[in-house]
Amino acid sequence: MLTIDIHTHILPKNWPNLKERYGYGGFIHLDHHKCGCARMMKEDTFFREVESNCWDPGVRMQECDNHGVHVQVLSTVPVMFSYWAKPEDTLDLSRMLNDHIAGIVAEHPRRFVGLGTVPLQAPDLAVRELERCVRELGMAGIQIGSNVNGWNLDAPELYPVWEAAQELGASVFVHPWEMMGREKMPRYWLPWLVGMPAETSRAICSMIFGGIFEKYPRLKVAFAHGGGSFPSTIGRIEHGFNVRPDLCAVDNPVNPRNYLDRIYFDSLVHDPSMMNYLLELVGPGRIAMGSDYPFPLGELEPGSLIRSMGYSEDVQAKLLHGTALEWLGLEKSHFMEE
Repeated sequence: MLTIDIHTHILPKNWPNLKERYGYGGFIHLDHHKCGCARMMKEDTFFREVESNCWDPGVRMQECDNHGVHVQVLSTVPVMFSYWAKPEDTLDLSRMLNDHIAGIVAEHPRRFVGLGTVPLQAPDLAVRELERCVRELGMAGIQIGSNVNGWNLDAPELYPVWEAAQELGASVFVHPWEMMGREKMPRYWLPWLVGMPAETSRAICSMIFGGIFEKYPRLKVAFAHGGGSFPSTIGRIEHGFNVRPDLCAVDNPVNPRNYLDRIYFDSLVHDPSMMNYLLELVGPGRIAMGSDYPFPLGELEPGSLIRSMGYSEDVQAKLLHGTALEWLGLEKSHFMEE
């Protein structure tokens, strides 16, 4: 069965020294300290160890074949968003990353789909790069962070980006980053285990309560990690909306639960009971397989949870490719051999 993974990350093997290029530090670089392995470094601080599957399309395709994954949707590693940097520098970096992804897709159009990154801290530049991604590079859309330098995703400054995404029919993948409270939980990997799910719920709630889906009803937005903590707390969110509309419904009078059939989620929930719950909550037409490949907090054998659940062939088909195709605006034939 055709299997599409909507949540995978990729980097170029090499890129210029960004500190030298822009005249200040804080950017990520790769230290290829041994064959097939590299350290992601922020200045002299270690961030993450990565292997060749993070930059080598050949390795990725071999591993996909081993896992029964036919298509990967490629996006950059969120730490590369660089919304903190000068806007013109983030635009320059975004163009480098986007050109790299577009080149891989052009070489292997039946194996990969591209999502770009944009300088979201400067919405005018972000719109320009979004338009280039879709119209010139042939990408399906963009990946963005869950917040932008203090803006939540309902910030009026971001309205032009949402409008452009709607008009272009661009898919938007929201990934948590710069997790709130991370300074207060430095141990035990808590920013990733606790902060990331909360960040994703923050993004969803901001867009719902801020009326983004009312202003831009044709937006196609998918949220990483099964929507984070949002699905498991929708009852509390709805209850708060009902009992304190003076606090919750100030910008949008629509019940938050009404948006469960308007947004998309990837399937990265790590737990069979949670998979069943999410499926019951939103239905298979709102969930697309996503693994967070190639990182260890992702699904180590992409698609294995869905395949293990005993779902009907029709439900499996939606989860493994049907919902992804709808979100991406692509036809199944795009990935079939001629």
